[in-house]
Amino acid sequence: MKKILAIFLILSASIFAQEKKLTLQQSLEIGIKNSKDLMISRAKLISSEAQITAANSQLLPQLSFTANYTRLSNVPPFEVTLNLVGLNKTFVVSPVFLDNYNMKLTLQQPLFTGFRLMSLKSAASSNYDASKSDLAKDMNDVAWKIQNAFWNYYKAQLNASVLNENLSQMKQHLDDTKNFLANGLATKNDLLKLEVQYSNTKLQKIDADNQLDIARAAFNQAIGLSLEDSTLIDSKEINIEPAELNYQNLLKEANSDRYELKSIQFRLAASEEQLKAAESLWYPSIYLTGDYMYNKPNQRYVPAIDVFKDTWDVGVTLSWTLWNWGYNSSQTTIAEQNKIQTETSLAQLKDAVSIEVYQDYLTYKRAYDKVHVSKLGVTQAEENYRSTQEKYNTQTASSTDLIDAEVSLLAAKTNYNNSLVDYELAKVLLDKSVGKKIY
Repeated sequence: MKKILAIFLILSASIFAQEKKLTLQQSLEIGIKNSKDLMISRAKLISSEAQITAANSQLLPQLSFTANYTRLSNVPPFEVTLNLVGLNKTFVVSPVFLDNYNMKLTLQQPLFTGFRLMSLKSAASSNYDASKSDLAKDMNDVAWKIQNAFWNYYKAQLNASVLNENLSQMKQHLDDTKNFLANGLATKNDLLKLEVQYSNTKLQKIDADNQLDIARAAFNQAIGLSLEDSTLIDSKEINIEPAELNYQNLLKEANSDRYELKSIQFRLAASEEQLKAAESLWYPSIYLTGDYMYNKPNQRYVPAIDVFKDTWDVGVTLSWTLWNWGYNSSQTTIAEQNKIQTETSLAQLKDAVSIEVYQDYLTYKRAYDKVHVSKLGVTQAEENYRSTQEKYNTQTASSTDLIDAEVSLLAAKTNYNNSLVDYELAKVLLDKSVGKKIY
């Protein structure tokens, strides 16, 4: 008994998990977590942060260690022979040591590099800020894809539900018409017309179910789930809120808040710093250097002896490239042209943003108008259907009139559902266009 109860609980939990509906917020959280595009963007951000660390490290003292062992070929030592009265002796002035060991610790601190290192540090910092804006922009793009898939899935559900409702109504009309026919109140032709329309609506239902499956698969893909998952959604009611919008105010907001514009402005600042870094190649570089050596033999000891001895030195080094076949001028030209390209890209992006905001602004206004027109259409179609159905029940209206009323009501409800979802998407897209966070 306990085993059966445990199996029942497991199955119940599994069914509950499978039938759990996802809200829009939950869908966004899952989709953003699973997005491969955002994984790439985050990796780019981490990489740009590492570039700052790399640039900072060039301003600090650099400590390096080198060691080597050398085996020399055997040569005669340098000797001096003294021939004095009663003395004939040979002295070794420079002995030969075949095994040489050298170890050196070097510390180098840049003192002046023509402001190159500071410029590269500033450029890396600006590129990091650009990467942060890129990540925010990519998150908004992913959120838009998820919301678009979510609301289109919701639209497909609404349309399928309307068709189911329409089929139920038509089935009732068929049953009523069969009764009318049996009592001589309707003709065979009336029944055939309704049966044909019922069959056509069932075909529409097949298409609607197919669209629903496609919309579900697109939604699953948008949030990173398997295409075949039987995912359900839980949508809030779409509220139609009148908004007093002004294009110029929207454009001003977009120019201030759009992540793409912020990103390219940061990259423009980086290109200016990179130009300064290229120009610094024309200046000399000055370094403070220090060495600590531990060698066997140590050549600074005379005469040399075959033991480890340590020595050190400190100095200032100036390095100035006087001629390198146009390399400096080429690097400066490259940096200048990169800056021009970034400036031009910024101008192009501003043009693209202005037309995008204007298009989305107009789309939102039209979507708002369509909701009210389609809502009125539903009210009119429902009244027409109610009136026609009453007349048909009293046989003062034909089956053709009833079919026309049903088709009109189906079209009106479908148009209203579509206009509701289109309005919601237009509102979200306009928010995205002006740089608002939509996740």
